[in-house]
Amino acid sequence: MSGWHHNLGLAILRVLMGLGIAWHGFGKIFTEGRMEGFTEGVSEMGFPMPVIFAWAAALSEFLGGILMAAGLLTRWAALFVFATMGVAAFIHHADDPFDVTEKALLYWAASLSIIFLGAGRFSLDYLLRKKE
Repeated sequence: MSGWHHNLGLAILRVLMGLGIAWHGFGKIFTEGRMEGFTEGVSEMGFPMPVIFAWAAALSEFLGGILMAAGLLTRWAALFVFATMGVAAFIHHADDPFDVTEKALLYWAASLSIIFLGAGRFSLDYLLRKKE
């Protein structure tokens, strides 16, 4: 991996992006009535088994965000967030103006970057696989 500045940049991206997307998932899961409304939206998009897909998306945001922020199973977590944000940006918000779609696109692009770049040295992934 590159120098400390590269790793610091990855850590900042992971933590801020991870906590931000986790906050969105937290709201869907723990705010009364939000999960029901989210499930209705998933159903309206035409997904089969909307309850399962809605929970998968909400957990992808919440748990995936926490894992990315911690740098644990980072690429896998980013992959799930990438898929969820792809649906948000290109299906759910497909007909919306850019200012509505922008947040989903930013999370989508950031998670793609993390998939390619990994977690960096300032992560639990690095600590767990490091060989002395």
